[in-house]
Amino acid sequence: MRVMTVQVDGLEAAVKEGFYDWILDQDADVVCVQNLKAKEYQLSDNVLYPEHYNAYFFDAEPDNYSGVAVLTKEMPKAIMTGLAFEACDRFGRYVQADFDQVSIGSVLFPTIDEHNTLDDKLGFQQEFIEHLKKTKRKRREFIFAGHFGVAHKSVDLADYKANQNEPGFLPEEQAFMDQITGPLEFVDAFREANFGENQFTWFPDEASAQRNKNGWRLDYQICTAELRQYIVEAKVLNDRIWGGQYAATMIEYEFD
Repeated sequence: MRVMTVQVDGLEAAVKEGFYDWILDQDADVVCVQNLKAKEYQLSDNVLYPEHYNAYFFDAEPDNYSGVAVLTKEMPKAIMTGLAFEACDRFGRYVQADFDQVSIGSVLFPTIDEHNTLDDKLGFQQEFIEHLKKTKRKRREFIFAGHFGVAHKSVDLADYKANQNEPGFLPEEQAFMDQITGPLEFVDAFREANFGENQFTWFPDEASAQRNKNGWRLDYQICTAELRQYIVEAKVLNDRIWGGQYAATMIEYEFD
């Protein structure tokens, strides 16, 4: 199963630029999409009904803001939206597709903007930790795929020394990722199969994206520990940059 995650910074615009044709070329089985910047009813039919995929959306209350989707080749057994806390559900930050072997969620963490402060972002991280604790009690495997807005380790951004006091690489944010991959025993699926440097998924500007410079790895697939054995390949798909700043991540899981 090939699982892709990508922050598109506006789904309608991305589709006009060939996003749906591109994901077909990548042969992705599940595509987790973030920051749709539109409500479902505002999307045109060619966006709502991608060829060869079933599409499921979760809207934010504010207009032109946030929103997530999951596109699946196989019909899911169930779709779930939200994580039962306001900072997630009001801003359309989570949608999950359940399959026989695994549940896959598309998640968009807050950035510091007109709706969210740094405290809001850090608060969301702690709410997400609580959700992961609940997840561990369920008899299912999970993949949480999306834009986390955090570079976990120094290898995950181009200039870690200059950014140690910047949001996205603050000590408390690194501690958040440490908790996920440490005591909670979830897995950064990408780093199970790809140990390379310069694996960036966000760039400050289009010129940096074209040169693969000055980037950060802010997008993850965090999976339950049992899935570690099934990870066979992980890569950043930087042949196309969406919204001028965002590259997709693709991970292949070889389920029996």
